[in-house]
Amino acid sequence: MLCWDRGVRIQPFVIAGIEPDLSGSQLKGESEKVSFKAFRIHQQEKGVSAGFEQMQVDDLTEGEVVVRVSFSGINYKDALAATGKAKILRAASLNGGIDCAGVVQSTQSAAFGVGDSVLVCGCGLSEIRDGGYAELVRVPETCVVALPKGLELRDAMAIGTAGFTAALAVIRLEQNGQSPEHGPMLVTGATGGVGSIVIGMLAAKGFEVIALTGKSDQHDYLKQLGTTDFLDRHSLEMGTRPLEKGQWGGAVDNVGGETLGWLTRSVRPWGNIASIGNASGIKLETTVMPFILRGVSLLGINSIEMPTALRNLAWQRLGEDLKPAHLDLIAPRTIAFDELPGAFESYVAGTVTGRTVVRIGH
Repeated sequence: MLCWDRGVRIQPFVIAGIEPDLSGSQLKGESEKVSFKAFRIHQQEKGVSAGFEQMQVDDLTEGEVVVRVSFSGINYKDALAATGKAKILRAASLNGGIDCAGVVQSTQSAAFGVGDSVLVCGCGLSEIRDGGYAELVRVPETCVVALPKGLELRDAMAIGTAGFTAALAVIRLEQNGQSPEHGPMLVTGATGGVGSIVIGMLAAKGFEVIALTGKSDQHDYLKQLGTTDFLDRHSLEMGTRPLEKGQWGGAVDNVGGETLGWLTRSVRPWGNIASIGNASGIKLETTVMPFILRGVSLLGINSIEMPTALRNLAWQRLGEDLKPAHLDLIAPRTIAFDELPGAFESYVAGTVTGRTVVRIGH
């Protein structure tokens, strides 16, 4: 049953295959009365408190599309938010989880219908909007992406924000002229979600990929993804000159800080550096010399704010030529929703390799 309100197409909220009675007073907001489970984070004067709570749709931040969540994932940013190790939330209380995948439950958007398989990635989830660690999410239609052909819902969250960010990095590198002929690509933070996925993407495009990592016990894992050589970050000599020897055709950097400064000084002429993370610090110390004498480009990668066309393009290619070839290796773990609170500390400690998928719904 469909109804029309001021020219907006309203589709019914359906649970367990039962169509609700949309007559009379039930026409308006039946979905808002449904109770569901969410992992909610509350800002405190010092740190946060977080745990499972029961909510209703009307409690959620605004949006035209309600999604029943099947899967989410764990990202470093999720762990920081849930443990209070960094102030990620820009609201007093929000549901955690910066991405999710599921099925449209109800919609006021002409772009999506009830039953459509979709994903939501970035777009301020768990920052300014209630996130994907919940059985239901409500988001603006501009945040929703139709599940690409070639991907299942679990695949989308095995890829998640990490893979989406990796795809954006590869796209921007391509747009700025990076090619295998420039020389080897150095990937820092190689065993993390972004690093693991971008290694496979670059290797599939014909690049020689070198991993900068402190985890010597993960060399076999990285080789399977496509790495050809390794640098030990614990014994790395970065030097202090404005320009060091040009060693790398380009780089994808997940750590920032001193490492990123060194990369600007050691990338070859006309190479590109995709800057993604700040695990080693937010300060960047360098000079203008790499940029004006070597033509090096520093490309900022933002997975939250971008044109809708670029968001859709990245996910389309993640179902096609940028689909990770070793997704089972990259995301071998699926945990239950109830196990989520115990999974964050290992991410904060940096001891996790690859991705973890969280099963929210059935």
